[in-house]
Parts: sequence; structure tokens; C-alpha cells
Amino acid sequence: MNVAFLVAKEGIEQVELTEPWKAVEHAGHTPRLISPEPGRVQAYHHLDKADSFDVDVTAADARAADYTALVLPGGVANGDLLRWQRPAVDLVRDFVAAGKPIAVICHGGWVLIEAGGVTGRRITSWPSMQTDFRNAGATWIDEELVVDGPLISSRKPDDLPAFCKELVETLADAR
Repeated sequence: MNVAFLVAKEGIEQVELTEPWKAVEHAGHTPRLISPEPGRVQAYHHLDKADSFDVDVTAADARAADYTALVLPGGVANGDLLRWQRPAVDLVRDFVAAGKPIAVICHGGWVLIEAGGVTGRRITSWPSMQTDFRNAGATWIDEELVVDGPLISSRKPDDLPAFCKELVETLADAR
């Protein structure tokens, strides 16, 4: 199964990209890096530059139908940049409309809010986003892992073990 990882050109919290990516690969699935721009994306360890990664397909060329699930890694700049880039928002909206699993962590949820994907849902995130989620019609919960239908959410890097486990189990159920 192909799993889409949607990120902006920069500002991705590296561990929130690489740990779920490794979990997806280890479970025998194929992660694919999607970004609004072609080329490479820049990850960070909080505010310090980390590694860069090759984009597999642009958001404008990606189709939700080609993927089993969507992962939205965090990073403040990543989340903020994605939410105003129309191809990214449209892709997320297509995943929401299809009812496909969406796994979101930390600040990755801003694009999900922009796509109208949280109304009536239970969700968690980095605490500073709770007002944004509530204003978008979600019930924000401060827990390590919140699962509401196809939506999987976690707050921060410390939550990655539970987040990755749930993502892999969700993919196994999708077979």
C-alpha cells in the first residue's frame, strides 16, 4: 500500500516525518513524500536545520485515490505553510471526502482545519492549536493519542510510539 506524507518545502519536524515513515516501511508499505513544490524539502530538529528529503510527487499531481492513507507531520512552519497552499489543501480535502485514514501530529493539523476536515471530530495536537481546532468545530483533547473514525492524532514527538503503532494497525485493517 502507498502512504502519502504531505509536507511543506521547509519547517518539517524531522522526527515526526522519519519515525512514521520508518514504521510504514517496516510494516511493508510504501511511503511517498508529497509537497506543493518539486525538489527537496528541509526538515528541522525544532529550530535547527536537519536533513533534507527528495519529493516524490507534487501535491498538484498527487491523487488521494492512489494512496491508502495520509500522514501530516508537524513542525510549526510546515503546518503554517501547508495551510495556504491550495494544492495541499485540495489533496487533504480529497482524503477527507474519501474517508481515508489521516494521521496528524503536532502542528500538522492546520492544513486539515483549512480543508474542513475536523468539524465534529475529536482530535489532539500541540496545545497551542487547541483554540484553532475548537474554532473549526472539533473537540480538542489533551491525550497522547486520539482516534476518531479515520482520524488519528497525537500531540508531540514523545507520542510517536503510540502514533506509529496506531498508524500501522490502521493500515493492516485497511487491507
